[in-house]
Amino acid sequence: QVQLVESGGGLVQAGGSLTLSCAASTITFQTYTMGWFRQAPGKEREFVAAISGRGSSTYYEDSVKGRFTISRDNAKNTVYLRMNRLKPEDTAIYYCAAASYVDSVQSSHYYDYWGQGSQVTVSS
Repeated sequence: QVQLVESGGGLVQAGGSLTLSCAASTITFQTYTMGWFRQAPGKEREFVAAISGRGSSTYYEDSVKGRFTISRDNAKNTVYLRMNRLKPEDTAIYYCAAASYVDSVQSSHYYDYWGQGSQVTVSS
């Protein structure tokens, strides 16, 4: 069982920045593909970004490309999501997730473990 604990959410003005962190309770962290998803009120959960186990490959949803950066520190068992130039439409609960095997990083079905979620609110 892997536990994921997120931190770093909050309220920020449009154009501002936030960094989310997700700490994992596993010694085999580097074997997991890590992803970030978000769910806005009244909407389905959607893919935001993902990173391979060793960090050599990253993936982004089109609307966040160039603004968000996913990274990981395997020595600290932590994955990060740096969010710049935030927009009101980025407001959502953000979830980190871990997948031991993934065929499509955008599909939530492949992720085995999920964090509790972190609220990000962007005011206009």
